[in-house]
Amino acid sequence: MSAEHTLVWFRRDLRLTDHAALHHALAAGGRAHCAFVFDTDILDALADPADRRVEFIWESVAALKADMEGHGGTLHVLRGPARDLIPELAARLGCAEVHAARDHEPFARERDAAVAAALERAGRRLVLHKDQVIFDTDEVMNAAGQPFRVFTPYRRAWLARLESIGLADYPTAPTLGRLAASAPAPLPSLEALGFRRTNLADLGVRPGEAGARALIEDFLARIDHYRERRDYPGLKGPSYLSVHLRFGTVSIRELAREAWTRGGEGAATWLSELIWREFYQMLLWHYPHTVEHAFQGRFDVLPWPNPPGHLEAWRAARTGYPIVDAAMRQLERTGYMHNRLRMVAASFLSKDLHVDWRLGERHFAAKLIDYDQAANVGGWQWSASVGTDAQPWFRVFNPVTQSQKFDPDGRFIRRYLPELAAVPDKYLHAPWRMPEPVQAACGVRIGRDYPPPIVDHAHAREVTLALFRDAPPGPAA
Repeated sequence: MSAEHTLVWFRRDLRLTDHAALHHALAAGGRAHCAFVFDTDILDALADPADRRVEFIWESVAALKADMEGHGGTLHVLRGPARDLIPELAARLGCAEVHAARDHEPFARERDAAVAAALERAGRRLVLHKDQVIFDTDEVMNAAGQPFRVFTPYRRAWLARLESIGLADYPTAPTLGRLAASAPAPLPSLEALGFRRTNLADLGVRPGEAGARALIEDFLARIDHYRERRDYPGLKGPSYLSVHLRFGTVSIRELAREAWTRGGEGAATWLSELIWREFYQMLLWHYPHTVEHAFQGRFDVLPWPNPPGHLEAWRAARTGYPIVDAAMRQLERTGYMHNRLRMVAASFLSKDLHVDWRLGERHFAAKLIDYDQAANVGGWQWSASVGTDAQPWFRVFNPVTQSQKFDPDGRFIRRYLPELAAVPDKYLHAPWRMPEPVQAACGVRIGRDYPPPIVDHAHAREVTLALFRDAPPGPAA
């Protein structure tokens, strides 16, 4: 074993630029070996062989491997349980240290503890670095030294800390010549991993650093309009960088630096969204039990009615509420859902259909290409009013008014529900209100061409209020 050799374990950081673990490994002065593991402890639990996330990762790993080889290095690409393969690879290469980015998810923390223990038994060590967030674990705490539970004071403290320390990057370009070159394991095909191609290419999704770079350039050209456009799914408002943040094909430091230094309302609003991401990461680190349990303890055992057929209708985009059904079609067809619609769809499932939020969270986990456990759990608990700093339980999104406000001309609805294309604007957001002559004139019969509403919103709201009102008192977390 040589102290001159280190191993960099790539996970949610599939890039060479501004890379914390790689920077520290290369800065040590020796040779840095690099590896990525298609972890079967994760992949074997995925039910759909046409999983867009796996294809995105595979393409990004292929691009990373090519970039590394262009600098004279090697990316060892392995398949199997990472908890076994990483210690074995470190032993085979004679690496004293394994460098990786810290991951806040409960599974990753348990896996990393197992890897650290195996390495320690062999006289090696796992060195974890902050990389997927600006502020890690307990770096932003309240005056009592406790985690923040409300976003606004967290945001103020986050910004104050940023003001004091700045946003330094972790450069790698000057030391990439120290990448170790050795006989690499070939990149296994997507099919050899048990998966197949999806429609990513047809959707125009470009994985890897190059894909992230193209989106950054596109977004920065329109960031000044982000604040007023971001809530309208029919407009090109968001950055669409969420999948790149999820898999680290772009550095969060670069994005935060762009938002911080650019100025203007658009950039400030986008920076706040990045801080929301960090807020949820911080909460998951301190409260990992919230993956399955409501942050507000009194709501953890709410007797969700889970009416038969409601979850299935929501999944199948057959609720009779166009904005909800269009959102669910977008998710199924693209693996993406606009952020405003994630809130609308989640609120509708929990507060109109009275289905346990955990069932919806799991569906999003299986379908979203940008699935991030911290953000998804946090968002679902916010929408269901059971999380920290959540929407108050007595506020229930009205799907019709949300539709009228955020898709006023029906551009998004008509894109994903073409069966409603001929419905007049007056009735598009609530087509069951169309008189029979109008239905006949536009060729859309409710109950034949499009379902009637699965529930009456006003009645469903009253059921929700009673459900929460009758909840027993209990601990906050």
